[in-house]
Amino acid sequence: MKLTLARTAGFCMGVRRAVDMVLDASNRADGSVYTYGPLIHNSQVLDILKNKGISVLDYLPESGNGTVLIRAHGVPPSETKQLEVAGFSVIDATCPRVIKVQTIIHKYAKAGYDTLILGDADHAEVKGLMGYTHGKGHVVQNLDELQKLPEYSQAIMVAQTTQNHDLFSNASTYLESCHPHYLLFNTICDSTSKRQVEVKDIAKESDAVVIVGGKNSGNTQRLTQIVQQQGIPAYHIETEDDLPEQEFQSYQRVGITAGASTPNWIINRVCHRLEALSSTQQGLILKSWQSIQQTLLLTNLFVGLGAGCLAFACMCMQGIPPVFQQVMMAFLYVLSMHTLNNYISRKAERYNYPYRAAFYEKFRLPLLTMAFSAGLAGLILAYYQGPVAFIILLTMSILGMAYKVRILPPGMTVLYNIQKIQDIPGSKTILIAVAWGVVTSILPSISANGSITFSSLSVFMWSTGLVFARSAFFDLLDIQGNRIVGQETLPGLLGEKRTMKLLRILSITLFLCGPIFYFFGLTHVTSVFVCISSILFYYFMQVFEKKRLLSGTRLNFFVESHFIVCGIMAWIPWWLTI
Repeated sequence: MKLTLARTAGFCMGVRRAVDMVLDASNRADGSVYTYGPLIHNSQVLDILKNKGISVLDYLPESGNGTVLIRAHGVPPSETKQLEVAGFSVIDATCPRVIKVQTIIHKYAKAGYDTLILGDADHAEVKGLMGYTHGKGHVVQNLDELQKLPEYSQAIMVAQTTQNHDLFSNASTYLESCHPHYLLFNTICDSTSKRQVEVKDIAKESDAVVIVGGKNSGNTQRLTQIVQQQGIPAYHIETEDDLPEQEFQSYQRVGITAGASTPNWIINRVCHRLEALSSTQQGLILKSWQSIQQTLLLTNLFVGLGAGCLAFACMCMQGIPPVFQQVMMAFLYVLSMHTLNNYISRKAERYNYPYRAAFYEKFRLPLLTMAFSAGLAGLILAYYQGPVAFIILLTMSILGMAYKVRILPPGMTVLYNIQKIQDIPGSKTILIAVAWGVVTSILPSISANGSITFSSLSVFMWSTGLVFARSAFFDLLDIQGNRIVGQETLPGLLGEKRTMKLLRILSITLFLCGPIFYFFGLTHVTSVFVCISSILFYYFMQVFEKKRLLSGTRLNFFVESHFIVCGIMAWIPWWLTI
């Protein structure tokens, strides 16, 4: 089964902004935090907010206290004022695109214009927009209702931001013909338009399309209608458990899209379930290979193997004869730390990779045994490399295990309420990269040369940069789950677009480092070949942006494999030159 995921699937800008605002408010506000009405149309997200102590205020109390966030759909201005009068601190999380429509309506309503709103009369956004019409608003849901309206001396027409683009186009054509003096404003959100255009294209190339989103989500319902209009089966589901698995056995090409209120982790679950269904259609060899891939990733054996290959490459780049003990030390350290980190991070894993969280719950004892055994074996190898190597690896191991442990006593904090290493913004991405850099380049140099050389520092910078790119990329994939559990990662600080730009620049820089280091005599000629792997990583990012790789399993395997490529690219020229 070929799966095609829409590039526009998932949170739109307005929803992401609203969710971020309510999470920030829950972390910073002293009193109770409420949303006035459901923040967005997604029951799974609302359940998470409820579990974080964020309640839904579905009426206007005469008095109250705490913080109230206005929902992304907006509300009438009179209701915002009533909340303030009641004593609440009000934060407006209305989508900026909706605010734009409110502003247009308010401007012309003050001038006496009637307002025609093309939308669903019962939708929260439309109810909010009606509050700006000064009593001269008229909601029409289709062309027939529009044609039945009387003629107004002056009027404007706007659209609900998630309205069907074709319907607005037909309504505009009618008004331009019959009421040319009306002012028309296409206020459909760009994100909505792109989703609708894209789902049409996907439907033309698919046997069926899965639309993931809340049952009450207007934009998700319209995506479903558009697919149905193309004459192919459309499956509107909220979670992967809603998939009628038997029906998908006969499909060869399946498209996947999602509404603007659907979080990434739910989309990932649906993709993973569909890929599991797809594997049942494949031969024994391919099914076995996919099972091996998943096992290697879930146990972190593949990540550890990548670290060992990177250590081999770094020794070759420094002109150090590769030593098996150093390769094994890197393999064991990374295997141990990543397994422990994934186990400790099970809470976030439930959102980002639920199958991995379930795997860690099921095989907790053997995984922890493997992690501690690998860590101990790595320390033993470091001990035989010398006291300096042992102390460095022991220190890094202790810091790794203490990453999520409260260091300061309760009530005592440093800047920005930092009580754990984890609380330092962006620390996860940076510390993982530095730890890999030390174990793959610095420790081999100390063992071989008895000191840290200019060559080892150069290779350390390159190795750290490569692992930093890998870690930041995975943090980018997990940004929504990390935000939910309150973990500030680099993409959370910079934003998705800036992070992708940074990673592209970093990949190109790392590629150029190889020939530059060799030209200045800092590294062996091997570095010219090894740095090609950063171009492979650049390619993976391009593929990700086009959403050609879907599931966590397949995407993670390809990304981790570029460390294996490092080892291969190092071995060939090293073998030829010795």
